[in-house]
Amino acid sequence: MRVLHVVTLHSPTGAFGGPVRVALNLSKGLAARGHEAALVALGDGFEGELPTEVEGVPARLYPARRFAPLGFSGITSPALLGAATKLVKDADVVHVHLARDLVTLPVALAALRAGRPLVLQTHGMVDPSGRLLAKVLDALAVRRLLRSAGAVLYLTDHERAGLDAVVGAPPLERAVRLVNGVPAQEPRAPWQGGPPHILYAARLQARKRPRDFVAAVPEILVHHPDATFTVAGPDEGELAPVRALIDELGLADRIAVPGALSGERMPQALRAATVYVLPAVDEPFPMSVLESLSVGTPAVVTTSNGLAKDIARAGAGRVVTGAGGLAAAVRDLLDPAAHRAASRAARELAAGSFSMDSVLDTLLGVYAGLGAR
Repeated sequence: MRVLHVVTLHSPTGAFGGPVRVALNLSKGLAARGHEAALVALGDGFEGELPTEVEGVPARLYPARRFAPLGFSGITSPALLGAATKLVKDADVVHVHLARDLVTLPVALAALRAGRPLVLQTHGMVDPSGRLLAKVLDALAVRRLLRSAGAVLYLTDHERAGLDAVVGAPPLERAVRLVNGVPAQEPRAPWQGGPPHILYAARLQARKRPRDFVAAVPEILVHHPDATFTVAGPDEGELAPVRALIDELGLADRIAVPGALSGERMPQALRAATVYVLPAVDEPFPMSVLESLSVGTPAVVTTSNGLAKDIARAGAGRVVTGAGGLAAAVRDLLDPAAHRAASRAARELAAGSFSMDSVLDTLLGVYAGLGAR
């Protein structure tokens, strides 16, 4: 089976975040089961020619062109748009990681026109919105795609309710829950109680709350004066405020700000961390947290995180209601006995509930259903 995964943007900094990681993980998993999987996306930030593969996955990357100051919604590629019909006709399944943008929407529409089996996976990116651009795109394309796709994959009940709200009555008929999976990873070395290292590794964006992470550092240092910290990730408007807060608190010698971590460096950073902290709100199903759990690094998340209930139930980290609880949660996990228990639970949770094998079993069942329809 030839499967085409379409995502908005791939860059060396991982600027588009989780959807690219999900597309790559699924593509590699499908290849391991004997299928042909390829990635199509815009490419940006590379020196020289765009790569023809990403982490071993064959890739067709097209130079990103910015047409409007609308973030990811304002970039596209005339070359990609011109090639869309041929790309989809060469695939047995077109799997689009859908956003309201000028990349995934046109390719998904091309798949519909060509009569190719179409799967949409929205990653929480298509939700009810009062913005004018969202309303226009919903009216022109999004509702039609959601109604017409062979399957729409969602992560959480909250996301499913949002998709139903976007399309209106009646609710979607071909919606299937598919959690994000994480490949098996080598575990981190057991923490022996030495100087702890606390990590934030996500986009530096207001919703991710990196400043909440920085603000929690002084209280942690009171109890663990040898602790070190890292705030890593591509800048989406919060880098300057983060640096300003670090300077204001006099923490420049305790908090490293290395920028974005590449795909290879991310697992290394997670293994080196004692605790991973993602203070983000309304986070659907963060891959960085899943990757943290997979190597045995306990995670601290907020109650609006899509993984919060799983983490709390398994004891794989701590769940807080707001920024004020971050420091106490980290301190709790820096108790050696609590850390050992949470680390073990994190590995078991990732391997049991979010393994790539179980995700691929579900996905291949969805693909088979497309052929039947």
